[in-house]
Amino acid sequence: MNKTAEKQALIDKIVEAIQDVKGEDIMIFDLSNIENSVAETFVICSGNSNTQVAALAGNVEKKVRNELQDRPWHVEGTENAMWVLVDYVSVVVHIFQKQVREYYDIEELWGDAVITKIENE
Repeated sequence: MNKTAEKQALIDKIVEAIQDVKGEDIMIFDLSNIENSVAETFVICSGNSNTQVAALAGNVEKKVRNELQDRPWHVEGTENAMWVLVDYVSVVVHIFQKQVREYYDIEELWGDAVITKIENE
């Protein structure tokens, strides 16, 4: 599998894991054409509580590890689960509680990104 296919498989598995735990407002930001971006792709979603945010992050890690044999390079924010960042280097997952996501308005940071909104199933 080439790098592009591997990255897409990772993104698909992350989205699937988020949907399994009823994550909301899933958006994929393609930053590959933005100079000096910290990752090629950001996957952002919201949860309704710190319990759900922690469950979303845990399910992403578990599903990716079990089905793609990949582990995150870094995980941050699990202490209070207001937000959790799961870093797979080329793909970063950022899971927010709704009010924290609104506060940071992270979508506005990447106005030049190609954005894909995933509809809830």
